[in-house]
Amino acid sequence: MKARVHITLKNGVLDPQGKAIEHALGGLGFHGINDVRQGKYIELELSESDRAAARASVEAMCEKLLANTVIENFEIDLDG
Repeated sequence: MKARVHITLKNGVLDPQGKAIEHALGGLGFHGINDVRQGKYIELELSESDRAAARASVEAMCEKLLANTVIENFEIDLDG
């Protein structure tokens, strides 16, 4: 089973990397961009076949290592 994890900064948390991307895009001629937020994308290949157990395992991974839950949100998508 494949798990895809999208990790983004919570609303209200400053995103200097997103601002740098926004500024660079403007410098390259891309206009009309009001805000850029950057994040992380992680793919995991799991041997678990039970969907509920897989989700619980990936949630534990996010809470313990993959995401800083004080300032980041995470979303999990499972395939398989």
